[in-house]
Amino acid sequence: MPYTFRNSSPRAPPAPQSASATHSTGQTYKELKLECQQRGTLFEDCDFPANDASLFYSEKPPVPFVWKRPGEIVKDPQFILGGATRTDICQGELGDCWLLAAIASLTLNESTLARVVPLDQDFGPGYAGIFHFQFWQHNEWLDIVVDDRLPTFKDRLVFLHSADHNEFWSALLEKAYAKLNGSYEALKGGSTIEAMEDFTGGVGEMFEVKKAPENFYDILKKALKRGSMVGCSIDTSSAAESEARTPYGLIKGHAYSVTGIDEVDYQGRKVKLIRVRNPWGQVEWNGPWSDNSHEWRSVSPSEKKRLYQTALDDGEFWMKFDDFQSHFDKVEICNLTPDALEDNAAHKWEVIVHQGSWVRGATAGGCRNFIETFWTNPQIKLQLTEKDDGQNECTFIAALMQKDRRKLRKQGAEMLTIGYAIYESPSNDEQLTKDFFRYHASKARSKTYINLREVSDRFALPPGDYVVVPTTFEPHQEADFCLRIFSEKKAVAKEMDGNVDIDLPEVCHHI
Repeated sequence: MPYTFRNSSPRAPPAPQSASATHSTGQTYKELKLECQQRGTLFEDCDFPANDASLFYSEKPPVPFVWKRPGEIVKDPQFILGGATRTDICQGELGDCWLLAAIASLTLNESTLARVVPLDQDFGPGYAGIFHFQFWQHNEWLDIVVDDRLPTFKDRLVFLHSADHNEFWSALLEKAYAKLNGSYEALKGGSTIEAMEDFTGGVGEMFEVKKAPENFYDILKKALKRGSMVGCSIDTSSAAESEARTPYGLIKGHAYSVTGIDEVDYQGRKVKLIRVRNPWGQVEWNGPWSDNSHEWRSVSPSEKKRLYQTALDDGEFWMKFDDFQSHFDKVEICNLTPDALEDNAAHKWEVIVHQGSWVRGATAGGCRNFIETFWTNPQIKLQLTEKDDGQNECTFIAALMQKDRRKLRKQGAEMLTIGYAIYESPSNDEQLTKDFFRYHASKARSKTYINLREVSDRFALPPGDYVVVPTTFEPHQEADFCLRIFSEKKAVAKEMDGNVDIDLPEVCHHI
């Protein structure tokens, strides 16, 4: 597999026309649409047909779903009605709240939304039953076309839908994302950060709320102000607890999006508030500062208006920041650029991208516990050359992503447990040997080995030569990966030389 290194600033997403066409015919959205217009036909997508295989791979639909175009469901379908907003996202019969929480965050940033959901689409003149959306995958933007046949039951959309029954952008976006991943079922269960990254090409950071830094409120405020996407959730202690409701109206094991943060004047003092949204479009927090709570009676009408405080059962609610910290467990932030969250300076970061593979018998060495094979993993040399301003160290984020695991689910693939270690390097360019790793400790490593799509951590190390070793936890596990290194100052990376040739005993191997 060719390795690519690109240096660029990830601040601005590329212009929409730079997304790669993905349809099996080789045609672009415009070409496919024009062909349908000239023939006077409505587009039917041969790559994602309107049948059960596009819905599920391990089960049959619980009831007979009927695929219908929006014009067959309602009289006057609209793509976007009154702007794309958070209330357009109501969860259907699919466990993809993680995706919906990310879509809700997406609507908060106009330019990010317009990148994912090209806005020059509608059901008006020139309508040809074809729509397109753009997603980031492993360092490139892809343009995904879909026809507008959607699964229905009794003339209602089965999956994601808008609170307005004649608005269809969110249902079509979910369909395009299902196509990208192979089926609707492939979207069951996930981490909000995964979809956030696919919508932005940004880099994610996870916070344990109970261990969050003292300035966590400011971190979140700054992240939202900068257009970062923010999700939150409450842990479950067992599978039985999933989607269990707490006495305060919050749902365990469920992905919410953070949509606002502010301070309000209350009885002569400032109170820190945070606004959270349930992608179900209903079921809200019922504690202090909830929609109908008495606290709002002491707030001026102008303050209420400024905070868009309404008592609608729309799934969105304010709560006191202290209550948020005591009730929620995890916060995921996807930085559109990985600007330092610790201080107020906006930085342009350099990004280096390395595409690689773990191949059984060659480069799938497993973690450091497996010293006999660990040295065979891909080794990426990283030169940190310039210190941060006013510091003696170089700050960088290393983000390791395993590719296409959701798409491969129907073949039985699961997310692998992945992580990485970073070693100070001798100054030559040769592959580090087994003995090197036996006698040298790592200088830094991912906080954990975990079965998430991406593991990312922030580091500060002195200038020098380092080697990043991305690995699966167990040896002999095969996957493609993408390693991104975001550095505050210029950094250089390259593949280490040296062929690895080892004999491995045959073992039973299951994906």
